[in-house]
This record gives sequence, structure tokens and C-alpha cells, in this order.
Amino acid sequence: MNIVDLRSDTVTRPTAAMRAAMATAVVGDDVFGDDPSVNALQGKVAAMLGKEAALFVSSGTQANLCAQMSHCQRGEEAIVGQLAHTYRYEAGGAAVLGSIQPQPVPQQPDGTLLLADIEAAIKPDDEHFARTRLLCLENTWNGKVLPLDYIEQATALARRRGVATHLDGARLFNAAVASDVPLARIAGHFDSVSVCFSKGLGAPVGSALAGSRALIERARRVRKMLGGGMRQVGVLAAAAMHALDHHVDRLAEDHANAKRLADGLALIPGVAVVVPDTNIVFASIAGDRTEMLLAHLERRGVLATGLIGLRFVTHLDIDAEGVDRAVAAVAEFMTA
Repeated sequence: MNIVDLRSDTVTRPTAAMRAAMATAVVGDDVFGDDPSVNALQGKVAAMLGKEAALFVSSGTQANLCAQMSHCQRGEEAIVGQLAHTYRYEAGGAAVLGSIQPQPVPQQPDGTLLLADIEAAIKPDDEHFARTRLLCLENTWNGKVLPLDYIEQATALARRRGVATHLDGARLFNAAVASDVPLARIAGHFDSVSVCFSKGLGAPVGSALAGSRALIERARRVRKMLGGGMRQVGVLAAAAMHALDHHVDRLAEDHANAKRLADGLALIPGVAVVVPDTNIVFASIAGDRTEMLLAHLERRGVLATGLIGLRFVTHLDIDAEGVDRAVAAVAEFMTA
């Protein structure tokens, strides 16, 4: 039985064309800065995001940690969402390894942080407080696209208060495609931006951090400190480059399949669905039966997750037939 794996868009396998690009990649030693495939990728990412420079790193977590440790010194503070990836799902790295105090504020259902909450979280210049140095936002958040006007207001507030800004853009390409807003227009409001190649873009590994040349120089040193100085990593950079060249526009297909999935689930009695902005569908069912449903789906060759509500994520390995199989399996459980 073919598995319909909707657990995450991180489960994709490299396409045949991507594997060919990896096999023929020209490589060097990236620690010496002479891997041509890595250098080409970094230049492309910087240009796409409208930044001076970019740095290839192993993961989105490492990209966000490099950013925070490049913006903040020990004992300084970053404002983050209470449910943001940088705060909740990165093992406390900024605090443990960077001695950076996270200042969480409530996350709204659309992923925004209230401007009043950001303003209130910025500390006065007083020796009793950690210095507030950074505001971190996330786009997309749980598949929700941050509105551009909100981004403009939040980052303007930070600048007015002398606070730098970082965007966790692990799924920024999804946000740009869904909102039809150029990447550089979104990224231009932030001092640094991280993007991920191993989620919707389908590369096997890798992320990038982009920002000013000075910030990326600091981040490169931090990456080395964190054990992220890699050697002939152009093999992986070639996969990321292929993804940028061939897998960005097709994200619209994932969004369409997520909408198809949401529409199908919404027709099943007892299933409540959150309408997706991009490729992530959240649902809930009546009663305490989520684990039973997940087990049923697995027996039918459909995988999903239930950590933060019933979640299905579409990606380049999922087609309309797979979506329909998932809907049918949920319907079978709910009508049994």
C-alpha cells in the first residue's frame, strides 16, 4: 500500500531531477569559503530576499539561533510569540547556548503579536532589566500568512524603539505564493530572515539566514561555534538550488490540495476544520478520539499528527488522489 504521509512537508524525498543535481554538484570546502555551489546558493537567496548576504546552514533551528546570537549579546532579550517556533520548539537554544532571555507574549489566532503587547514588552533602559534587542516574528505560523500591513506596523514599531527584527520564514515561500507578494517585499521589513529548503520546497536538508553583510559575518562565526561549519556541502546546496529553481511556484498546488482536503473533511459530520491559508490543515473531531482516529488512518495507509490538534500537511509528494484517500479514511472512521 502506498503511504499518504500528511504528517509534515518535511517528509518529502528528493525528486529524480534533484538527485541528479546533487550527483553532479561542483564542490569545495565551505569552511574555507570556496564551495562554488554553496556560494551560488547564498548569492541567490540574498538576491531573492533583497539582502546583502546569506549563509547556508543545516536547519531552520540553527538559522534562527545564529540570527538571535548575532543580534543579541549575553543577558539581552528577544521578544517572541508564546507559541512561536523560536520559543517553543527549538529546545531553548537561545537561552541555553546564547544566554539570551526570551520574552514571550501571547500569540493571536492568526499568528500575530498584538502591537500593544510588543510595546509593553520592550524594557526601559534600566539596569534592573535585560536590554530588549530583538523582535522575532514567524511567517507562516501554523500555515497562517501574516498580513503585510501588520508586518509593516510591527517592524516600524520595533525600529522606532531601537529594536532589531528577525523573521522565522521557514515557510516564507508558501506565504509569498499564497499572498502573491514578492519575497523581497516581505523580507525587506526585517533585519534578518531565515528560510527553509527542507519543508515545502522538498530539499532533503538545509536552511539559510539572510541579512546585512556584517550580520552574516557574525552569524558565520556563530555557525562555526555551534558545530555547523560544513565541508563539501555543495551536494546539499545543489538540492536547495534545484528547489528554488523548480519548486517555488508549484507550492500553489500544495495550497490547492490543502483546500481540497479541508473542503472534504468539512463535509464529514462531527469534523470541524480550520480553513487553510497555505498547506496546513487543522481539524478536530467530537469526543476524545483523536488517537483512535490516527491509528485508524495509519491502518489505511494515511499518516497525520495530533500534537497540536489533528494536523494534515500537503507537499510535493501528495496529489489529489492521496487527499481523497485521506478524506475517505476519516469519513470511514466517523461513520463507523
